[in-house]
Amino acid sequence: MSSSDQANQFELLKNKFVGVGHADTTKFEWAVNQQRDTYSSYVSHYPMASYFAMIENESIHREKYQFIERMIKPCGNRPQTK
Repeated sequence: MSSSDQANQFELLKNKFVGVGHADTTKFEWAVNQQRDTYSSYVSHYPMASYFAMIENESIHREKYQFIERMIKPCGNRPQTK
């Protein structure tokens, strides 16, 4: 595989998987991606959702809804840059 093919493949993977980051990824962006990935995992794995539902005494669908809501701003507002 030539170096240009490898570079193209790498660019395709970076575009497909947003959470992998790049050289200019800030600490805040990394934390947001990590939190969203975690919440996504909780929603997509039924045993995890049922575990959290049991702990919080809520329905599984309510827990999934709350996780999806938390994915909007998982780390609060973006810090202001100078």
